[in-house]
Amino acid sequence: MEVKEITENRRRDKTLTLRLTDSEKKKIIAKSGKAKMSTTDFIIACADNAVIKTPEDLRPVVSQLKRIGNNINQIAIKVNSGAVYSVNFDEVIEMHNKIYEKVYEIANADSTIH
Repeated sequence: MEVKEITENRRRDKTLTLRLTDSEKKKIIAKSGKAKMSTTDFIIACADNAVIKTPEDLRPVVSQLKRIGNNINQIAIKVNSGAVYSVNFDEVIEMHNKIYEKVYEIANADSTIH
């Protein structure tokens, strides 16, 4: 069995222009130096290792929130009809709405990189 050495032959002939503040540029250069990497290698490594969260990641959460909301609506119908008595049920609805609003904010934010 022959073992081949894996080498990446690549010619860096493409340019990517970034607009940075002076402090952003200094931070990237300092971190690349600390990592003992060229600035280009450092930026590529950061991009390769970046975890990007997208709104699709929140679909299961939104689905569960909708189910919870349906349950809350069913309970509210019972409470409003007098079939069930509840103290502070408005607080439950308010907290559900706050959770839903936060998830909505996250889902509509630009993709975040962690």
